[in-house]
Amino acid sequence: MKNAPASPAVGNYRWIICALLFFATTINYIDRQILSLIKEILDKELGWSNTQFGAVNSAFQLAYAFGLLGFGWFVDKYGTKVGYAVSIAAWSLAAMGHAFVGTVSGFFVARVSLGLGEGGNFPSAIKAVALWFPKKERALATSIFNSGTNVGAIVAPALVPWIAFTWGWQAAFIAAGVAGFLWLFLWFPFYNVPEKAKQLAAAERDYINSDKDEQAGNASAKVSWGRLLCYRQTWSFIVAKLLTDPIWWFFLIWLPDYFKATRGLEIKKSWVHIVTIYVIITILSIVGGWVTGYLTKGGWTVTRARKTGMFIFALCVLPIFAVTSVGDWPAVFLIGLAGSAHQAWSANLFTTVSDMFPKHAVASVVGLGGMAGALGGASFPIISGWILDSAKAAGNITSGYNILFMVCAFAYLVTFAIHHLLAPKLEPFKMEQT
Repeated sequence: MKNAPASPAVGNYRWIICALLFFATTINYIDRQILSLIKEILDKELGWSNTQFGAVNSAFQLAYAFGLLGFGWFVDKYGTKVGYAVSIAAWSLAAMGHAFVGTVSGFFVARVSLGLGEGGNFPSAIKAVALWFPKKERALATSIFNSGTNVGAIVAPALVPWIAFTWGWQAAFIAAGVAGFLWLFLWFPFYNVPEKAKQLAAAERDYINSDKDEQAGNASAKVSWGRLLCYRQTWSFIVAKLLTDPIWWFFLIWLPDYFKATRGLEIKKSWVHIVTIYVIITILSIVGGWVTGYLTKGGWTVTRARKTGMFIFALCVLPIFAVTSVGDWPAVFLIGLAGSAHQAWSANLFTTVSDMFPKHAVASVVGLGGMAGALGGASFPIISGWILDSAKAAGNITSGYNILFMVCAFAYLVTFAIHHLLAPKLEPFKMEQT
């Protein structure tokens, strides 16, 4: 039966691949969080404003947008093994480069370099999941590797401030870059496409290829961005990324400042709250990815399972509108719930691409959507910085955060409605090849 679960005899090598994707994503998110975690140190050294800090992060986002677009094409053309290796080598060098700058303009250049390199992570990882997992396991596999974003967000506030205050903020960037190069020593011997992986048993290879509707796909077919943009299914992913990715970036960039500015908790104290938030996110987001896969295995259609899950996740973000009016630990829970809902939403949103598109187009679609999300993420830090500086000048910075959390609360329900209109059914469709 097509929906039958894998038997123990099938093998589990595909989960080793998932583990590699998880560790790469973890390193990725440690790298991009360092700047926000050492902001209070750099505030004293550089004397920059919230608007300038937001602009530096926007420079990263703009570069990340073009990195996603470029790597989406690169990975589909040259394969996941090469594409991921090039990406992580580039972003590791860029991370280390931060240690050698000491001006606002220098950080602009460093963040642009980091953004261009990091653009390869998600096109590579999503394509690897599409290649290595049947549809009924993709949401879970995506949730597991995507939980690396949360684990990175747990590890970073626990280690980065300690490293920065012990050996200097430059050491944090050097350590992150070294971690990326160590990952490459595992990637090359362990990863290949299933057809060429010598470690993969025949039974597991057959199980991975059990989705009959995908076997007719031509892995060598070419697909252009222009052709992809002609399909409303592509736009369903693009618009959803554009409207919801900025919320996640808001959490990553501004949470340390939120606790310091509104609750008087400097990073030496607030790291406990931030780590707790991402522990909650890690646990609950994996559950969110498991639920839709469980429903699919239980006989639900992919469309019904994904959309039910995504609607529930959108509802779970709503309570965050009250975060500025509760105590420290209730605020931690509300932010953790919203972050969990975002990550579960994101994992299922990524999976809709492989639900609808053939494998040879997955990385390109992810690149297009990722670019849109990064462009949205580039504008939101600037807007956030302006709102917070205005609120601070008026003597009530909490009111600025109240506005921003209100935007976060309702973004997902609006996006769900638009996504449903553009892609009412999450099923394969016939694409014209170019």
